Amino acid sequence: MSISIAESIRNVELGIRNETASSIPNSKFQIPNSPELLAPAGNFEKLQTALIFGADAVYFGGKNFSLRAYGDNFTRDEIIQAVDFTHKLGKKIYAAVNVFAHNTDLDALADYLKFLDGVNVDAVLVSDLGVLNLAKELTALDIHISTQANVTNWRAAKFFHELGAKRIVLARELTREEILTIKANCAAELEIFVHGAMCISYSGRCWLSKFLTGRDANQGACTHSCRWKYNLVEEKRGGEFFPVGEDERGAYVMNSKDLCLLPNIGEVIQSGVASLKIEGRMKSVNYVAGVVKVYRAAIDSYCANPDNFTIRDEWLDELDKVAHRPYTTGFFMSDGNSTEIHDTSKPSRSSDFLGIVREFDPSTMTATIEQRGKFELGERVEFFQPTGKTFSQTITAMRDVDGSEISVAPHAQQLVTMPIAEPVEVWSLMRS
Repeated sequence: MSISIAESIRNVELGIRNETASSIPNSKFQIPNSPELLAPAGNFEKLQTALIFGADAVYFGGKNFSLRAYGDNFTRDEIIQAVDFTHKLGKKIYAAVNVFAHNTDLDALADYLKFLDGVNVDAVLVSDLGVLNLAKELTALDIHISTQANVTNWRAAKFFHELGAKRIVLARELTREEILTIKANCAAELEIFVHGAMCISYSGRCWLSKFLTGRDANQGACTHSCRWKYNLVEEKRGGEFFPVGEDERGAYVMNSKDLCLLPNIGEVIQSGVASLKIEGRMKSVNYVAGVVKVYRAAIDSYCANPDNFTIRDEWLDELDKVAHRPYTTGFFMSDGNSTEIHDTSKPSRSSDFLGIVREFDPSTMTATIEQRGKFELGERVEFFQPTGKTFSQTITAMRDVDGSEISVAPHAQQLVTMPIAEPVEVWSLMRS
């Protein structure tokens, strides 16, 4: 009998990860101070992916008032569905309400905050003091202070805590030593980013996009102007463009690398922060699955045996497969290192996302794949599983939903059935 998506979800609800936990002595499931792994949820499918691949909590934005105005985001009905799904897994869900509000936003914000409280969202992330004040006045929601608030010292963290914030998401410009000092002087939970895109401006507080295009980054409409190619123009030589660097293609002088603290995950956990945050509400399902599973494995492995912990090559290989710019540890280990890329703004990846396993029938060893990229007979593919090992095989046969044999699957989200060499978990990703 085949295993459906719904059955897969029920398996997760019943503790499908217990098998993984039992294979790791003293894993995170027995260690109370293991930090939360917090993942982005750009839409409902990405939320499901993040939780099934190992996140403890997710954060999302509604159709208004978060800093990803051009993402899919969630309608109110979808928020209700997302809260229900998350809580059935015993996990947490946070709403980003981190815009810098204008007077005209306040009435709608009040209504939205009361809605989030009514559907039992676990916390709201806010940047604006007015929004914080509204949340305190109108709701019983836990309040997390967004990185947009630029908390860079312990007095600021303590001040927000005294105002009612349960958690502070620290600015990304802090060193480990500065984080430790804040931890020693503030009783609030602390959260830091460990992976994902960074901003050239101070924790994302930026007016460049609005100045150049009229789209306000602080209202969620950033055009990522910092990643554009720029040249110099001399005041009296209009129309003459001089390259900033030696590369004839131009220079991306404000284009930041992507953060990756996996190599320092031990120091991150030792710092005592409550939550490790992955950036990426605009990123793909493939990104969410790959990054979450790597950090889940690294956190569990470190907490199981800190003295003998090592970074595994397969973790680094996996992070190379998802779309990313060159990685940097940012400011964590020092007060800034090489964080810009000057020759291109394009991300790279070493694999292509082809589909998601929606059903698996162990009696016939066949899987139903929901197609996300073109694939064909004879192609070598790999299956990246939520909890099991990754394995590769060649596509030897395919059938469409009518049972007809096909040689290529070119259409987005069509369902394709194919023989599978090994048992495969529902929600596994098929990649080339």
